[in-house]
Amino acid sequence: MDGIHDLGGMHGFGPVEADPAERDFHAPWEPHVVACMEAGLAWPLFTIDEFRHSRERLGPVRYLEASYFEQWLDAVCRLLVEKGVVSDEELEARARVLQAHPESDAPAVVAPREPAPRAGVAQKTFRRAVTAPPRFRPGHPVVTRNIHPAGHTRLPRYARGKQGIIARAQGAWVFPDTNAHGLGEAPQHLYSVRFDGAELWGPSAEARVAVYLDLWDGYLDPA
Repeated sequence: MDGIHDLGGMHGFGPVEADPAERDFHAPWEPHVVACMEAGLAWPLFTIDEFRHSRERLGPVRYLEASYFEQWLDAVCRLLVEKGVVSDEELEARARVLQAHPESDAPAVVAPREPAPRAGVAQKTFRRAVTAPPRFRPGHPVVTRNIHPAGHTRLPRYARGKQGIIARAQGAWVFPDTNAHGLGEAPQHLYSVRFDGAELWGPSAEARVAVYLDLWDGYLDPA
């Protein structure tokens, strides 16, 4: 996805400040958000790709101002509404209760409605079997497509329209671009593609830098 949500990041926001405690919980509500997300995946109520795309639908200002788990909370709430588990009004009523009694363990004010669960059982792996052989083999030169989808994609902007070399064929995996939008898994062959730093970032790239990206077949053309 183009915009602030691009998985490759954007220039102009200064250096990335590494926080050793970044993955720690900083508030009691944060592990509850993680539990809700994992419960939704296990149901299965939504897929990991739908969850990622739900975060990508946050407004740019909210996306930048929100903490990591605030982004998760917004994403989970949006999916719960879209899947018919709760309504916007019920979420707002629950928020008012918590605002009035922040220190309480007040019970939920609504009983979630149970939507029809998806057919099948949640998969433990996203790898899939396909009959078509891979188009590319290690050593083949490829070029990434210069695409600008409005929805979810795992092809970062900095790697679009760039030439690389297939380093490894990874087998076939669920295609996130369709899975994020409820359009099915549409599995495709996945490749590890090697790019020279200069190809991605020009003369300003560090010398002898190489970047490996896992990219789906639909992102690639023969060079």
